[in-house]
Amino acid sequence: MMIIEAILLTVITASTPLVIAALGELVTERSGVLNLGVEGMMIIGAVCAFAAAQASGSPFIGVLAGVAAGAAFSLLFGFLTLTLVANQVATGLALTILGLGVSGMVGESLVGVPGVKLAPIAIPVLADIPIVGPLFFKQDIIFYLSIALVVGVNWFLFKSRAGLKLRAIGDSHGSAHTLGLPVIRTRYLAVMFGGACAGLAGAQLSLVYTPQWVENMSAGRGWIALALVVFAAWRPWRLLAGGYLFGAVTIGQLHAQAFGIGLPSQFLSALPYAATIVVLIIISHNRRTTLINTPASLGKPFVPDR
Repeated sequence: MMIIEAILLTVITASTPLVIAALGELVTERSGVLNLGVEGMMIIGAVCAFAAAQASGSPFIGVLAGVAAGAAFSLLFGFLTLTLVANQVATGLALTILGLGVSGMVGESLVGVPGVKLAPIAIPVLADIPIVGPLFFKQDIIFYLSIALVVGVNWFLFKSRAGLKLRAIGDSHGSAHTLGLPVIRTRYLAVMFGGACAGLAGAQLSLVYTPQWVENMSAGRGWIALALVVFAAWRPWRLLAGGYLFGAVTIGQLHAQAFGIGLPSQFLSALPYAATIVVLIIISHNRRTTLINTPASLGKPFVPDR
């Protein structure tokens, strides 16, 4: 039972950054913007969170720094794509490369420095329940934030007037502009929310998952988060389930190596990314559902009439 509990705990820890980063990208894409810079924003959030926590001695300040760094980096993406109308795909890829390079430069002196870990918060009574207690009621604050974000985003998108406007802009920015909706401002806010979520996911990596700084520690999680949005068909609750599925695959390959399963380690390490490809292939066979849920103006620039 203790082994099972330990495995489940690591699955939750590994899944949390995927859920948070993908949730931010989901809101961004619902507004009609395709941001491929999630990986770069995650790694920038991770290094800034670690550096701020080291300097202040407080992991909570580190979390805030990670969120702020991700949001600030997303503003650069927004300025280039929404104001200067640069190509969203090329800009996102360029910012990912930029984020990886800048984080390596900023974090060069932080390699090998002991980290400041974000301690779990135990909910009285509930934390003492066998198995369930440690899994769900004795976790760090970022885990609780991830669940709250899923609930909040689901309510915002499908129950609130502002969410309806955002989805309308994503479905047809031209029609939304004709109706007087602030297309550019709404997309800026959506992009900043996505960047803040990516920064929070990065902070979880450097303060919870592995409380230390390692260059390129995001290790492709930003790309998995992008695939996860498509896997979930732009639905928050499906995204939560998919995030834990992808997290389980990631942790499963580590435990498979520990148990000495007779497969090459390189193959096991590639399992999470192979699972991503398989999921995208399966989705491609269900084009009708995917096209119905995909924002119609996704990735298309909007230039208001002057």
